[in-house]
Amino acid sequence: MTIDGALGAALVDYSSGMALGVLGGSDELDLNVAAAGNTDVVRAKMRAMELLDLRGEAIEDMLITLSGQFHLIRPLTKRGSQGIFLYLVLDRRRANLALARHRTRQVCDALEL
Repeated sequence: MTIDGALGAALVDYSSGMALGVLGGSDELDLNVAAAGNTDVVRAKMRAMELLDLRGEAIEDMLITLSGQFHLIRPLTKRGSQGIFLYLVLDRRRANLALARHRTRQVCDALEL
C-alpha cells in the first residue's frame, strides 16, 4: 500500500479464486469480489499460453487499464508460490505505472509463503 496511488491489494489463489489476504479497498472496491473475477483473467491467459505452446515464456504481469484505475496482476513465480498472484489496484491520476510495476516485482520477490 506504500506504492503511490494504491487503492487496494490482494494476494489471490487462482485455483480457488479466494483472496488469501487483502489490504485497502472500499465500499466501491470489494477486493474479494475483484480477486475472484480476476482469477478468470489469469486462468484464461494461462490457458491461452498453453494453447499457443509458449513453454519458454512466463507472465511477468498483466495490466487492465480503466478510465480512472490501473489493475495490475502479477503471478508469483518463487518456488512454493505457484498458483498465486498479487493483485494491485491503482488510482490512475496518482500512480506512476512504471514505478508501480517495479515495486510490485520487488514485493513479489520478497514474499515468503
